[in-house]
Amino acid sequence: MSLQLNQIVPDFQVETTEGPIGFHDWIGDQWAVLFSHPADYTPVCTTELGEASRLQPEFAARGVKLIGLSVDPLEDHHGWADDIRATQGYALNFPLIADRDRVVSSLYGMVHPEADPKVTVRAVFIIDPQKRLRLSFTYPPSVGRNFDEILRVIDALQTSDRATVATPVNWRPGEPVIIPPSISDEEARKLFPQGWDAPRPYLRYTRLPS
Repeated sequence: MSLQLNQIVPDFQVETTEGPIGFHDWIGDQWAVLFSHPADYTPVCTTELGEASRLQPEFAARGVKLIGLSVDPLEDHHGWADDIRATQGYALNFPLIADRDRVVSSLYGMVHPEADPKVTVRAVFIIDPQKRLRLSFTYPPSVGRNFDEILRVIDALQTSDRATVATPVNWRPGEPVIIPPSISDEEARKLFPQGWDAPRPYLRYTRLPS
């Protein structure tokens, strides 16, 4: 199955390092980032889980829950967590799913039928409080994920939802945003009384109030 943007993501019941969860109930009214790993004790993923643990307060400040996944059993996860703390300097501080039977990996389309499943299970899913998929990334085994970019995307998605805007290339909070073409100038004057700059009629930049 291939998940599409804005589709409600599948629910599931799993065992994690923090006990059993039902995914939709666990998300509750927050955002979630589900990111997967091909196996425990893999070097790139060890660095990623350490970095995600370091940044967990940044995600929490945005109302975002983190949850990892690996296809190895739960008992291996606990030993790997010890290695993550020892080598990366940060203890695992969010649940890690034991997807031994690849139930979640299959539900979320992470395993290509013609490929080694331990190569293809490296994905990121950003999910909103309505349980809708808002963005997904797929990474090759050799490339570590950029969690600063994941935070940037969440900032952009939340800003777009809150202010009915789009964000330009490389956007960061505090920088100008774009008024979508679907909003007429008349409506834009009500929504954005601060005004805007328009180098082209379809390209209108504005700044949001602090």
